[in-house]
Amino acid sequence: MSPRRRKRLWWLVAGAVVALLLAGAAAAVVVMRSGEGDVSNPDVAFEDTTESVPVAPDPVEPPVEKGEPARHPSDDGFSWPFYGNATSRTHYLPVRTALRPPFREAWSVTGRVLLEFTPVICGRRLFLLKNNGALYAISRLDGRVAWSRKLGSLAAASPACDGDTVYATLLQRFRGSKGGRVAAVDAVDGRTRWSRKLPSRSESSPVVDSGRVYFGSEDGTVYSLRTSDGQIRWRMKADGAVKGALALADGKLFFGDYGGKVHAIRQSDGGKVWEKGSGGGVLGIGGGNFYSSAAVAYGRVYIGSTSGAVYSFSAKNGALAWRHSTGGYVYASPAVGPGPGGRPTVFIGSYDGRFYALDAQSGTSRWTRHLGRKISGSASLIGDLVFVSDLGTKSSWALGAGTGATVWKTGRGAFNPAISDGRRIYFNGYSSLFALDPAGIHYDRRKKR
Repeated sequence: MSPRRRKRLWWLVAGAVVALLLAGAAAAVVVMRSGEGDVSNPDVAFEDTTESVPVAPDPVEPPVEKGEPARHPSDDGFSWPFYGNATSRTHYLPVRTALRPPFREAWSVTGRVLLEFTPVICGRRLFLLKNNGALYAISRLDGRVAWSRKLGSLAAASPACDGDTVYATLLQRFRGSKGGRVAAVDAVDGRTRWSRKLPSRSESSPVVDSGRVYFGSEDGTVYSLRTSDGQIRWRMKADGAVKGALALADGKLFFGDYGGKVHAIRQSDGGKVWEKGSGGGVLGIGGGNFYSSAAVAYGRVYIGSTSGAVYSFSAKNGALAWRHSTGGYVYASPAVGPGPGGRPTVFIGSYDGRFYALDAQSGTSRWTRHLGRKISGSASLIGDLVFVSDLGTKSSWALGAGTGATVWKTGRGAFNPAISDGRRIYFNGYSSLFALDPAGIHYDRRKKR
């Protein structure tokens, strides 16, 4: 065969191989988008038990006895101290009295800076970290700003609070900086207790437990710091950036990374318990990275992926219980709690504009709503209402957890929409925070701050 004919044959073979590869890739995309890439392993253990999430206080105040000093209406012992409420990051709050519209605006803190993440609650105050790195202490009662502190130039996380201290992670210490920061400030006056520079950026909402604060960073380092002075107790290196918040349950920390791995490590020393890949489809398509924070409930770990899938792993050994495909990126973190008929349900949105209620055990659909264009933030399950925002349309909804029916809608909001203390909804617009009183429930506005 002549060199010219051999060269032509080589190009024909190469073209055929490329065509096959492209066909396989297209098939893999179709599989993912059509849901045919869903996986179910019914043998993986599931603990169908009532989750130990504290119930919000009764919004009806008991009568004050004659001669007894009136109690401040925010001295109810309630806290929503972390992103996702509990250390397990379920984004769920059981309430004693159903919260229903019409919601009356009690107060607002307006501004122009993006509010990507919700505040947290400790005592009489909310603590809100804006995307410009400014931390605010805000009265739950009347919305007055007690203090604000500029901790950095860029942030994308909720703070954490443990009573007298607030902890915050920063993407940038100053404009143009490639490093981040973690800081602890006094909850009363905002004075800095300690601050530690980080070699890379962090947007991992911290969690605090037993004198330690835990979070991840973009260079893949997971940190355990002493809450008293910020000293490093241990560090662990993941396979990629750790952007999401770490979930804590049963002495283990759970998280995903930008290397496409989900990890369970020991809280005590950062040692590996298990590590699992997301499990790609044909030609590796269907795998992805994890921006979503994990939620731990029912003996399972739930997490979304940029592959467009939602995963459930065994919290004990990492066995894949199920994978449910959507039609777009899943940046949102799951909310997990009772759904239709009180059955365990995972609530999560996707960049396909749909909001999904999935059976927590099997991953099958309970209901689905097409709400907008891209749901980026995480929902909150407050009683029997699921609050969710759509970044594409800058709108928000409260959906019935059992049916997906719209109970309330507003043309405000973008990312993570709401938290609550059982009496009031604290709602994130695009750049303003609103306190919304449900029908028939009001704070006593006569009390001082």
